[in-house]
Amino acid sequence: MDENIKKIIPFAKKYKTHVVWNVVHNILYALFGTIGMVMIFPVLKVLFGNEKKVTELPHYNGLLHIDTYLNDTLFYYVKYFSDSYGPNYALLLTVSLVVITFLFKNLFGYLGLQHLTKVKTGVLRDLREKMFRKIIELPVPYYSEKRKGDVMARMLGDVNEVQNSFFMVLELIVKEPLTILFSLIAMINISWKLTLFVFIFIPVSGFIISRIGKSLKGKSIKAQQENGYLISVVEETLSGLKVVKGYNAENHFRNTFNDSINRLYKLTNSIGKKNNLASPMSEFLGIIVISILLFYGGNLVLVDKSLDGELFIAYIALAYNILTPAKSISKASYQVKNGLAAAERVFEVLEVENTITDKPDAHDLQHFENEIILKNIDFSYGKDAVLKDFSLSIPKGKTVALVGQSGSGKSTIANLLTRFYDVNSGAILIDGHNIKDVTMQSLRNLTGLVTQDSIMFNGTIRDNIRLGNLEATDDDVINALKVANAYEFVADLPDGIYTNIGDSGNKLSGGQKQRLSIARAVLKNPPIMILDEATSALDTESEKFVQVALENMMQNRTSIVIAHRLSTIQKADVIVVMQKGKIVEMGKHEELLVYNGIYKKLVEMQSFES
Repeated sequence: MDENIKKIIPFAKKYKTHVVWNVVHNILYALFGTIGMVMIFPVLKVLFGNEKKVTELPHYNGLLHIDTYLNDTLFYYVKYFSDSYGPNYALLLTVSLVVITFLFKNLFGYLGLQHLTKVKTGVLRDLREKMFRKIIELPVPYYSEKRKGDVMARMLGDVNEVQNSFFMVLELIVKEPLTILFSLIAMINISWKLTLFVFIFIPVSGFIISRIGKSLKGKSIKAQQENGYLISVVEETLSGLKVVKGYNAENHFRNTFNDSINRLYKLTNSIGKKNNLASPMSEFLGIIVISILLFYGGNLVLVDKSLDGELFIAYIALAYNILTPAKSISKASYQVKNGLAAAERVFEVLEVENTITDKPDAHDLQHFENEIILKNIDFSYGKDAVLKDFSLSIPKGKTVALVGQSGSGKSTIANLLTRFYDVNSGAILIDGHNIKDVTMQSLRNLTGLVTQDSIMFNGTIRDNIRLGNLEATDDDVINALKVANAYEFVADLPDGIYTNIGDSGNKLSGGQKQRLSIARAVLKNPPIMILDEATSALDTESEKFVQVALENMMQNRTSIVIAHRLSTIQKADVIVVMQKGKIVEMGKHEELLVYNGIYKKLVEMQSFES
């Protein structure tokens, strides 16, 4: 059994009742389908006046003789109706039985599909739920290596392909094979010589069709990967549309997109060619067998007189009854390969090991009382060392600023404090508790984060700010906006806090978005605030508004301020100057200026630039 089928079974177990009913209804569908074809025989007998004359109602002699019992019972009533009401009533009886039989066949087919639909949609829902949970649980480093578009393609397209194709397995192993099996049993009962040709046909056609679809799974995986790349190109182009237009790079991105859709076009055509070949190939092979049966069986009827003509027509109907499920099996087997390829990509994400998780015995950290200690920390992104034997103590209620050139490791400290990344060695302690020993949820409950990129979501100002506290009232939101020096511009908007700010907040200026980010952090009201270059992307006027907001927010809090603009951190209790992952200077603003070292040079450079 394919490994991906084994992995999908636990998802289907939740819907085992529907699976069982699907199997039951498929068995009945196959049974009544075969009976319907067999019922053509008595219709023809009555039509040509060759029906068997049974004058007494037969006795049931066990399951082994059930076919004879049912046959004789039918012809008893055929004779009864013919003698009592005329041959047209006997014909009506047999035709009615055919109609009733096919009614039951289609009823059970419908019920089987209904249960299968519930399994498919249920598993689709559960897979997407688990996939999304996994996507947001995976650590930040995972997405520094993966394209977001590819993850989106797996979440939406591949999971959907699993639903559409994968559960055809139930049709492959129950419905269609049983239709073939029941038809073959009836055909053997009519003529084992003729049926011998059919037994030869099935493995031969199966071999030919499997050879055609041999490389299908590999090509399906390539097509799904290309689809993920295509979505990435679109997502990145839309996200950076100003840069694309500003640098007249439309042709470059258009060519990148066109190259991808052309590769996808070729792969899809190749897959489609093999998929489309399955049905006509199986039908053609089936017609060859039917032709042989017509020739050989016709001789048995016309020359040898060893086979009844009406029985031979019923036999041909049964033989043709095999063709439809044979076509369905060949077509479904190809689609299942697509589903297996999609399932492989889905489980590839679901089985990614989450390297940053809570320990089994992790405990909640409810309060922050004393200090944060970074003790002998080493950290690297891949092979590049960023922090080397880094140590720092941050007392409660103090503001500590981290400054230094780009690449000195300032923002890495923010990533490590919030456990977006884990240290390679050393430890980060909050009140003596190693943050690896506490739950991430409780750790992040104690921290607020304001980054350089003020991340907003498409929705109202109220919805964006309430992410800091989903139970907050409108008054709480307004108070947070006032602290963040943002209420004045929000109050002037047409709908106030209910104003929609657009995709990524693109209806607002950078300074306005940053103040909303600060309001979100204020509403959360954490004891530890981390500000990662919160003003570096702003113009001078916006910076002044935001700086006032930051000073309001940092009152009576422990703050770690990562700053590019040194003018924003002159009031910090301690300024830590970093270079190549190490602390080279530490002190207050005035002390560092007197020290006449790296900090003073940085201040002089920025003063000169200003």
